[in-house]
Amino acid sequence: MNLSYWEIKSWLTDIDYTIVGSGIVGLNCALQLKTRFPKAKIIILEKGILPQGASTKNAGFACFGSLSEILDDLKAHSELEVLSLIKQRIQGLNTLRQILGDDKIAYKPFGGYELFTKSDSELYSNCLSERSRINTLLKPLFQEEVFRVKNNSFNFKNIQQHYIFNPFEGQIDTGKMMEMLLRKVQENGIKILNSTALDTFSEANNAVKLKTNHFQFSTSKLLIANNGFASTLLKENVKPARAQVLITKPIDNLHVKGTFHLEEGYYYFRNIDDRILLGGGRNLDFDGEETSEFGAIKQIQDKLIELLKETILPETPFKIEHQWSGIMGVGQQKTPIIKQLSNNVFCGVRLGGMGVAIGSLVGKALADLVE
Repeated sequence: MNLSYWEIKSWLTDIDYTIVGSGIVGLNCALQLKTRFPKAKIIILEKGILPQGASTKNAGFACFGSLSEILDDLKAHSELEVLSLIKQRIQGLNTLRQILGDDKIAYKPFGGYELFTKSDSELYSNCLSERSRINTLLKPLFQEEVFRVKNNSFNFKNIQQHYIFNPFEGQIDTGKMMEMLLRKVQENGIKILNSTALDTFSEANNAVKLKTNHFQFSTSKLLIANNGFASTLLKENVKPARAQVLITKPIDNLHVKGTFHLEEGYYYFRNIDDRILLGGGRNLDFDGEETSEFGAIKQIQDKLIELLKETILPETPFKIEHQWSGIMGVGQQKTPIIKQLSNNVFCGVRLGGMGVAIGSLVGKALADLVE
């Protein structure tokens, strides 16, 4: 790249901290570093024109896990571990709301609903029978009953008679959230280099040498926060997981209001701007969706449209306006990886599809690893 003296001097010299990824984790990491080290020179490398991955592509659920998801987590984690995960998600959501403000991110406490299809009789019965136990487990965090039984008030079709309702779940405007975070970062004098991907890095002489797709430079500390793309740089237990999403055109007199989960959270939908936003379907092809490549897959998109027609909007005409995908970072464990990798390299990755809930905390925790 043909860089001038001024560009090298102002942007790429005497860098104290370089962060990879301008998503929720990377931006919160940068803000925390600036709070701790006000005079530090911080830059963020972002491979996309806009933040890539999932931070600007998610469904905007302010959630901590549906009843069936929690029950599934208990198969691989102890009750204490699951309780710790949920506590972290609640704290993360509260932190995000405090940093940005509910009005700025269009936070709406409409509550969350879990639906069960007609073929999900066993899962439905299990959730009803385990509801009391999970409510008891969560009582120390909420001081009241979390999961409640409600009638099918939205008149969805081809589902079981009742929902499981959670009044503590809400929704946000993902775009507004990221705009506010980016504004805060820029107001603090932190530079973001878009369309700049980190290819390789190496440590030498108490610094880290970075090679990007455009240029090379050195930084005192490197903090990796690119979640779903982390496997390209790290040998940690994190792999990409693509999520498919679509959104309808505005619908007159849309009656649906809230956040909704289906099939253990593998499908999810909500109202936004008089539209229905619907995502999921990774369970149809786990291997195929273990990719960092963006793209709308016909098999999954067809399933999403089928859900709209047969379950969500069975008697309401609709048109699809847009389809997209996002890349999450997942692994065998639900806990994020926040660790020091070497003398000057650190990472905060594997958010497990809970980036909105825990991204703020992971970013702060990543920054706090640095001395």
